[in-house]
Amino acid sequence: MNLTEAMRARHSVRAYLDRPVSREQVEAILDAARWSPSGVNMQPWRVEAVTGASRARVGEEILAAQARDQAANPDYDYYPAEWFQPYAERRKSCGLSLYRALGIGREDADKRVAARNRNYHFFGAPVGLLFFLDRRLGQGAWLDLGIFLQSVMLAAAAEGLGTCPQASIADYPDIVRDVVGVTDDYLLVCGMALGHPDPDAAVNRYRTDREPVAAFTRWHE
Repeated sequence: MNLTEAMRARHSVRAYLDRPVSREQVEAILDAARWSPSGVNMQPWRVEAVTGASRARVGEEILAAQARDQAANPDYDYYPAEWFQPYAERRKSCGLSLYRALGIGREDADKRVAARNRNYHFFGAPVGLLFFLDRRLGQGAWLDLGIFLQSVMLAAAAEGLGTCPQASIADYPDIVRDVVGVTDDYLLVCGMALGHPDPDAAVNRYRTDREPVAAFTRWHE
């Protein structure tokens, strides 16, 4: 698989096999991704990898917070306060396609909650990656981290592994920081599930559409 094929084949994996991923594999992925570009070579990314009891604790403590009605307090706003077109329609289409793949109807509130809660356990993946940025850095560092995230996902694909970047993990940053021992000096940007995709899971066969190049590109000659 060449790079272009890997970029087209990459997708968010939401069901994983009960099969371990070695520390050596994770380090090989991060070793490849560390060559990502960044402004003045800042390399602003910080990664905390959770497995085993630590990975489980992240999910358990977030769900416990939700059970006691503790409000989410993300370090930043990922989505707009009010949705507008064309983004509102894309969001709706994405959600409908996902729940259709999961076999969950509009009226199945309990199943929707259960599906959402799987986010916090990294969809059953054996490895969870948590990505942080120093609060003092500017907006350019967010661009650098985005490039790094893509590099991680493509490097994982080269290892035959699946990933799912997860903004949901950042809903409760104080809980996550406490689990992994990171100070409040660092923003929690997102998490990422990493593992062996379950080929038989219907949710892993669902795909989202992409706009054609002509829809988002203008030429000036």
